Amino acid sequence: MHSLLASLVVVQLIALMMPGPDFFFVTRTAVSQSRGKAILGVLGITVGCGVWAGLSMVGLHILFETAGWLRGIVTGLGGAYLLWMGANLLLSVWKSRRAAAHLTAAAETAEPELQTEGDMRHPFLFGLFTNLSNAKAIIYFGSVFTTFAAADLGLAGKLAVLGIVLLETFLWFGFVALVFGLPQMRRGYQRMSRVIDAAAGVIFAGFGAALLVEAVRLGI
Repeated sequence: MHSLLASLVVVQLIALMMPGPDFFFVTRTAVSQSRGKAILGVLGITVGCGVWAGLSMVGLHILFETAGWLRGIVTGLGGAYLLWMGANLLLSVWKSRRAAAHLTAAAETAEPELQTEGDMRHPFLFGLFTNLSNAKAIIYFGSVFTTFAAADLGLAGKLAVLGIVLLETFLWFGFVALVFGLPQMRRGYQRMSRVIDAAAGVIFAGFGAALLVEAVRLGI
């Protein structure tokens, strides 16, 4: 059992380190808002991973195999959410550019941080829904993770697996939040906020569009 859990630690860390919607959400929240709000987002992401891990342990892969339409619905909903997030970011960039056009050069220098409507007020929920709609999480917990979830570990072993997923997820994204929340990173964001937000919006929208295409392929 110990070798299996050790393998999970490595596999889970590699999966977490691969950039995806969760990573972009945490980094942008840390640089544009605060470390505290980013950590709240990390808690949401951690809960989302716990949900996926729990579903995997009760047979998520079997459910997806026997009811392919269900995977299509989950994928479609995730794509729609990420596409909405991307569109919201791009809209906020467009609004900020229009507002900046009416400011003097001095006022632009003192421009406050750009805030989107939802993630500032509810970072935990945004983190949770970002993870639950994350294609990488769906694929990982619906395939690779099932090797560990289906192992005959008993209740104690399965709780250990769940604990590893939760702890490692929180520690990794917590580290990312702390790094990107450094004053140097935040100052860099303030200088390039519109460029960074526009890039983040395109990335989120791209993930969402790809998921919607996949949902159509699965026959949603």
